[in-house]
Amino acid sequence: MVLLTDTLDASNGVRICADGALVAEVFAARTGLQDYLGREVDPYNTHGLRDKAIVKVYRPENEVFKTDSLATYAAAPVTIDHPPVAVTADNWRRYGRGEVHGDVVRDGQKVRVPIIIRDADAVSAATTTHKQISMGYATELVFPSDGKHPDGTACDAYQTNIRINHIAFVPAARGGPELRVIDERPNLPPPSEKPTMKIRIGDAEVDATNGEAVRIAVDALNTKLSDSAKALTDAQAKVAEQATALAAKDAEIATLNQKVADSALTPAKLRDAAKAYAQVCDKAKALGVTFAEDADAAAIMKAVVDAKMGDQAKDWTADQIAASFAVLSKDAKAADPVRDAFRGGIVNVGDAAAQADAALSKSVDDLNAWRNQ
Repeated sequence: MVLLTDTLDASNGVRICADGALVAEVFAARTGLQDYLGREVDPYNTHGLRDKAIVKVYRPENEVFKTDSLATYAAAPVTIDHPPVAVTADNWRRYGRGEVHGDVVRDGQKVRVPIIIRDADAVSAATTTHKQISMGYATELVFPSDGKHPDGTACDAYQTNIRINHIAFVPAARGGPELRVIDERPNLPPPSEKPTMKIRIGDAEVDATNGEAVRIAVDALNTKLSDSAKALTDAQAKVAEQATALAAKDAEIATLNQKVADSALTPAKLRDAAKAYAQVCDKAKALGVTFAEDADAAAIMKAVVDAKMGDQAKDWTADQIAASFAVLSKDAKAADPVRDAFRGGIVNVGDAAAQADAALSKSVDDLNAWRNQ
């Protein structure tokens, strides 16, 4: 709720009574749009209007002529100039010079109010230096987000809940009626008249003449730039780390691919593997060690080492077992049935001997056949 003053001409319909009092009927309120300075309507820039040159404020008809609003005119005090605070019972004797006296009525788009001034000095001022009426009233300003009153009228703000506090006689208005906003807290200093120059620093728009505001905005921008630089450095380090990890992974894949290629079976590898396995089997048999038919080379070598070394080799590794098997089987000769047969001479078995004798006899007879002729 703010306290407003609305100035209208009071020079018409004024008369002085026999007792010296001044009575008049004046237009004390009107509807429609009125111009304000931005700092008057929004002194603390709550709605971003403080630095706007002209602010349009709308007084809707349904608010101006609302029964509750018109009722507040009754017996409202009359003052000379606007007091620094709202007039109440506590300060009426200090500021009051008369009151609203009679019926308040609507006259077109204005409110017609009968007043009376009983103080001689106030009557003199009202008829010489203070010939305009200025209404002091409280109202709630509404700031529409779309810049329009609900009835479609374009405005920056509109008034609601108008409550009359006093009627002041003031000097002639500058260039016609004037509206001024007075905050309810009289001890609050008025906004500075110093012109401002807005500049943008980062995300903030600040007054270039306000050194502290500029410093805060610059500090915020520097902090943001520093954070951005750190984020960029961290991102670059992360990219480098990921590139190193990717290179290591590529090398690992290349190594695995080579191992796969090296382990691929070829006819030559199969032949060599079969030969090596046969040699292990033959050496084990030559050493008199038995083993399962489906045992692989490692199991056969372990069987030989276990048989020859006993518990001494129970915890040996595969490499130790292979080395021990190589030593144990160094002089072992694999079985060679053909070689053994020739080493013991030819032994005829069964009818083979008779067949051999018959063949020999026949060959001799064939050689001596010519003699018989």
